Amino acid sequence: GSPIPTEERRLRDKKHLDDITAARLPPLHHSPAKLLSIEESIAIQIQQKEAYEEMQAKLAAQKLAERLNIKMLRFEPEGEASMQYREVRDED
Repeated sequence: GSPIPTEERRLRDKKHLDDITAARLPPLHHSPAKLLSIEESIAIQIQQKEAYEEMQAKLAAQKLAERLNIKMLRFEPEGEASMQYREVRDED
């Protein structure tokens, strides 16, 4: 036999799968995997580790604040809040 063209073989294989099962692969939502250099891989891993540690620190601080019943309020020494109690009075 002569070799079957790639397109024809793909169609034949697909038809064969249709005959065997109704299961379908989910559509690919993301781009396929790509090869990275070691340097790129290490940089990505370090970035992910830092983001993870930052998230863990925020979560730990939040849990500690909840446990100690601490309310975090905004402090603005030069803002509007500091001027509210001051009144300008004439000495006359």
